[in-house]
Amino acid sequence: MSRVVALVAGTDLLDEVLQAAAVAGCEVERVVDVSALRGHWHAAPAVVVDAEGARACVSAALPRRPGVLLVSTGPPDPAAWPCAVELGVERVIDVSAAPDGLRTALADRLESPHEGGRVLAVLGGCGGAGASVLATAVGQAVLLRGGRALLVDCDPLGGGLDLALGAESASGVRWPDVELSGGRVPASALRTALPGLNRAGGALSFLSCSRGGPDPAPQAVAAVVEAGRRAGETVVCDVPRQLPPAACAALDRADLAVLVVPAEVRACAAARRVADRVAERGVRLHSVVRTPAPGGIRPAEVAEAVGIPLLTTMRPEPRLPTALDHGRFPLRTRGPLAKAARAVLAALEATSLPDKHIREPHHV
Repeated sequence: MSRVVALVAGTDLLDEVLQAAAVAGCEVERVVDVSALRGHWHAAPAVVVDAEGARACVSAALPRRPGVLLVSTGPPDPAAWPCAVELGVERVIDVSAAPDGLRTALADRLESPHEGGRVLAVLGGCGGAGASVLATAVGQAVLLRGGRALLVDCDPLGGGLDLALGAESASGVRWPDVELSGGRVPASALRTALPGLNRAGGALSFLSCSRGGPDPAPQAVAAVVEAGRRAGETVVCDVPRQLPPAACAALDRADLAVLVVPAEVRACAAARRVADRVAERGVRLHSVVRTPAPGGIRPAEVAEAVGIPLLTTMRPEPRLPTALDHGRFPLRTRGPLAKAARAVLAALEATSLPDKHIREPHHV
């Protein structure tokens, strides 16, 4: 069990902290002053303080750190807000008004690594552009280097990403089996329920659409994507270019989106419309140009025509169509597909995550 540190004076408030921690699956070590807290400040997964404790931390010039929670048994003292901002408190929680707020906050902190995961959306600029193949290849790239990835199929008309992986017979839930109306989904429960692959110390879980049943709901997509992000996973979403509501739920949470565009004039015209719709949602978008170009159009010209920066190019993968038809996705570290996937992954990892520790505290 993980040990949370609490600098809380009131007995009733301490009881609330202990109860919330027990439900979240962690132990609490109570400290009596800032001197005792200092030794746990950097190592504890979460620190719970009351208003008096927050003021003491600021007076002692403790540095900002993630996972500081300010709790109270009533409306927070207005005088505590400046201290909360200076300390970088993530949440201010009135346990009497939101009984589950502290439990949820603790569970989020215990489940999350120091830095959350990133979310990638992959779209095709036209039909048959190869977005699903690239999304799958990015997930495979994370797997093969020993990381954790979550591949989320947001295209109910795409035939199912489990087919692209050659894992249609793998046991585990698909979207029609998922009943979520939003809220928080524990990443551990998601990993247990989903089918996946394990290689070289890495793990790739996937949530695929099926060949029948209801489409994924926007709230469910949002909950799954956020669960993967909280757990520090690389979340790769295969997003259809028509952008139905469920696809937008994934796109709106993406740190980076890439648009796969064949190097053809008609594909450029179609991709420009997709790019314009993505731009309306304020998502950072780059192009992956699929070559060769039958008419000789250059990748830079494709990117200019579509109106978005060029990230990389992608040449045809030898024997890929035959492999996919036989239910085998190539597990290669070399080749044009793997190279393009690594370039996209590098761009995703270069994106700056928002520093949630310097925003105004979230009041529950």
